[in-house]
Amino acid sequence: MRQSFWKRYIGDRSFYKMVLLIVVPIIIQNGITNFVSLLDNIMVGQVGTEQMSGVAIVNQFMTVFNICIFGGVSSAGIFTAQYYGQGNQEGIRNTFRFKFMICMILAAAAILLFLTAGENLIMLYLHEGAQSGDIGKTLEYGKRYLSIMIFGIVPYAISQTYASTLRETGETLLPMKAGILAVFVNLIGNFLLIFGNFGFPALGAVGAAIATDIARVVECLVLVVWTYIHRKEHSFIIQAYQSFRIPRDLIKQIIQKGIPIMFNEIAWSTGQAFLMQCYSIRGLSVIAGLNISSTVSNLFNVVFLSMGSAIAIIVGQLLGAEKMQEARETDRKLLFFSVTTCLVFGSLLAVIAPFFPLLYHTSGEVQSLATRFILISAGCMPLYAFMHGCYFTLRSGGKTWITVLFDSVYVWVIDIPLAYVLANFTGLPIVQVYLSCQLIETLKCILGYVLVKKGIWLQNIVKEEAL
Repeated sequence: MRQSFWKRYIGDRSFYKMVLLIVVPIIIQNGITNFVSLLDNIMVGQVGTEQMSGVAIVNQFMTVFNICIFGGVSSAGIFTAQYYGQGNQEGIRNTFRFKFMICMILAAAAILLFLTAGENLIMLYLHEGAQSGDIGKTLEYGKRYLSIMIFGIVPYAISQTYASTLRETGETLLPMKAGILAVFVNLIGNFLLIFGNFGFPALGAVGAAIATDIARVVECLVLVVWTYIHRKEHSFIIQAYQSFRIPRDLIKQIIQKGIPIMFNEIAWSTGQAFLMQCYSIRGLSVIAGLNISSTVSNLFNVVFLSMGSAIAIIVGQLLGAEKMQEARETDRKLLFFSVTTCLVFGSLLAVIAPFFPLLYHTSGEVQSLATRFILISAGCMPLYAFMHGCYFTLRSGGKTWITVLFDSVYVWVIDIPLAYVLANFTGLPIVQVYLSCQLIETLKCILGYVLVKKGIWLQNIVKEEAL
């Protein structure tokens, strides 16, 4: 029994070496990004609850945009990974073009939305009901922060187009290095502009936004220039902009297999924003508490988020190479590795839960809520890891409409109605409301287990191109 379990769920040394070579650079990049975001958040939190809450609300919108961009590049990314498995550079070039165009469309749409409806969007999250915070000040800080963050939208979209393609073609170090440089630029900018150090103006939340924009421009320039200099090794970029013509058959395949991914990410991320709006009914202190909780939780969540990216890359390449049995066995071991790793990181998060909120200059009410939200996130982390791994497993094989049902439809049909009803029509404390909405994800884990075990995702979606 022990040997069977070991063989089925535990890989050998070469397996983990291969996995770590892919996932560690992604973890480092995402980890540093989230760590600097954490420091950024703490810095803004030092200047008051209103500024912190205004930034938290706007960052909810920016998160929706970022995930939409992620969906846009991922819509073609499943083809990029499998084309790379085949050695098809022209296929990679065409998927790059598709990513670039879809990201520019999303960026233009986001800028238009924020310019025309930004204030109304912020107002959706401002409700009385707690002892902490001034709604008028929070609105004003949020508007100022959003007006600056708009300038970083296009550089971010371009960066993700390049970074995703490089990762899917085996170059994980460069996006990591570019990300590290960007977050340090952001950190330095925050230090100078939030508090007004070394003669710079003390701009508070606006300073944080300016620093973020500068960092995004730096990251974009590094990725674009490096890829062009190394165009012999990454030949997909050669003549990539000479023409934006993409084979009709490939566009049709991406629409059939990839666009559902983008639709799913948009629906899921807007669903998460709506969930936050449901929670905000209970007062401004809830937004502040969730902001503190999500900031530190995101730092620990990089483990399973990065493992999801590794599953998409590793399993996708195996499927493109027609190694179906190896793909199934590898996926099982990756899922097990992700969940067990998150048991450890979830425990570490629980240990620091009572202490982290004390770093913020805010009320005891907000700190108490934040501590309990962090503990809930820590306990549910293995749950999140399994769900995330199942999602990327299904997606790697092109089962994109199933992932839509599994992910975003579930959020809108199960999570949001539950949160809305509990927050608006019951007297349950907000912590119990939040816990209920996290535990309901157990149903998604069961569904994911069934779908992955059936092996419906074991298919090569670019087989007809391998001639």
